Amino acid sequence: MPRAISVFGAGSWGTALSVSLSGGGHAVTLWARRQELASAIQREGGNPEYLPEISVPASITATSDLAFAAQRADCWVIATPSHAVRRIATDLRPFCNPETLLISVAKGIESGTGQTTTAVLSDVVSPPVPRGNLVALYGPSHAEEVGTRKPTALVAASTDMRQAETVQEIFMTDRLRIYVNSDVRGVEIGGSVKNIMAIASGISDGVGYGDNARAALITRGIAEIQRLGNALGANPQTFTGLTGLGDLVVTCTSRHSRNRDLGEKIGRGANLAEVTNSMSMVAEGVKTTEAVHRMARHLGIEMPITAAVYGILFEGKRPRDMVQQLMTRSAKQEEWLQV
Repeated sequence: MPRAISVFGAGSWGTALSVSLSGGGHAVTLWARRQELASAIQREGGNPEYLPEISVPASITATSDLAFAAQRADCWVIATPSHAVRRIATDLRPFCNPETLLISVAKGIESGTGQTTTAVLSDVVSPPVPRGNLVALYGPSHAEEVGTRKPTALVAASTDMRQAETVQEIFMTDRLRIYVNSDVRGVEIGGSVKNIMAIASGISDGVGYGDNARAALITRGIAEIQRLGNALGANPQTFTGLTGLGDLVVTCTSRHSRNRDLGEKIGRGANLAEVTNSMSMVAEGVKTTEAVHRMARHLGIEMPITAAVYGILFEGKRPRDMVQQLMTRSAKQEEWLQV
């Protein structure tokens, strides 16, 4: 059944999902923080800043009026960068009610609190919004491909499976397949921490290491993700699915991955400030590296790849030195939950 849906965040992912939802017959409002971007989308029938190659149908209403967007729908998609989720949730709270359905597609861990995005939303909007009405929609999905209707599969996760199934029904098309899962924490951990591993993969590529090194990083990266998830009470099987292994593989290997691209430039000799200043979009893995490194130390979990990326990004360590440190660690058994 068609619904009125408001998407908050007119970056590449928010735009691609708006196009997909509109194609599914829903009435979509796309909120942009800046009026000039909303006007450009409406005027040009596309998003010239973040997704210029994709046409945005005239049926999508672009606006920078938050109240207008909130009041047009009771189904909201939060597509801002993860560090902006608390702010947008605070701004939206006056318009919330017990029927509001909030879907987070922002992948990241909040610095300082170590909270996933649905946990941040819960902090701000529950009550009046029931915890089960907060749904994470994650998976291996680059906006450039979703916007051009290339086959993609995602996972809708909620503590209330009825709401996860509602999101499944809303988003499912013949090119976007949605699965459901009740392990919200596992889905969000996998979909967020993989960005750290993508930076590591990019650094390895930039330095000039090959396929063997990338495969090792992906495989041992999933071990680190599973180890953290286990400590936080997630289901270990979640990390073998779309939001674990699936998301990790695509982010570590794709030319569309901003995190992998950032890592590659650093591996070639640029510093973090130079790379981030040259990017028009956010590489979520940078802030997630800070948050997860802090969490791992607090929990007493060894996450050597995360620690190496942290050292390169924030402590001025040389990529080759950190690779040498990883390769010369003491010998281990290949146990997923062992250090």
